[in-house]
Amino acid sequence: MRVISGSAKGRPLKSVPGSGTRPTTDKVKEALFSMIGPYFEGGSALDLYAGTGGLGIEALSRGMEAAVFVDMEQKAIDTVRANLKAAKVEAQAEVYRNDAGRALGALEKRGRAFDLVFLDPPYRLKHGDELMVTMAAKNLLKPEAVIVLEHESGYDYPEDIPGFRRTRLSVYGETTISIYQYEATLQDAAVSGEEVNDESAN
Repeated sequence: MRVISGSAKGRPLKSVPGSGTRPTTDKVKEALFSMIGPYFEGGSALDLYAGTGGLGIEALSRGMEAAVFVDMEQKAIDTVRANLKAAKVEAQAEVYRNDAGRALGALEKRGRAFDLVFLDPPYRLKHGDELMVTMAAKNLLKPEAVIVLEHESGYDYPEDIPGFRRTRLSVYGETTISIYQYEATLQDAAVSGEEVNDESAN
């Protein structure tokens, strides 16, 4: 694995020891960033199931100003730190060992909000859509934030998730990339509708 493009182009990235982590291949990563970038003018990213940190590091290399990396496994955290150092972007990164749910709660308390989120949970978990709705409820997403959801090709997430609209769906063998955009106006409308309904019930 390596950084594909940007300031850290060509720098090699380590894999997480063992077989528990499934890194995004360079081919898929290159295709992915051609869809969502390919380059950025600042902004902040969240790599929630970081693994090697390859996606968040690629985003930093391509112009994101800052990124937060989260993973439960110590081996993954150690690998992320090593890869950040190799890519010379550690000053722009925060790395936390935590599970996804607790991490989102901690980020909410800190008032964080992101322009780009990478969600690559283990394929046995099918709750990417739930995490997206939770992020919206916790105000962790900036208007029109992009969510990159990586999942097994045998499972299809809904095209429309409350507050989100799927803009791209690409299949690469056993891996599928679903790209969603956060539609804050839809979320606001849903909240307004609930308020109206509550008033009419009184």
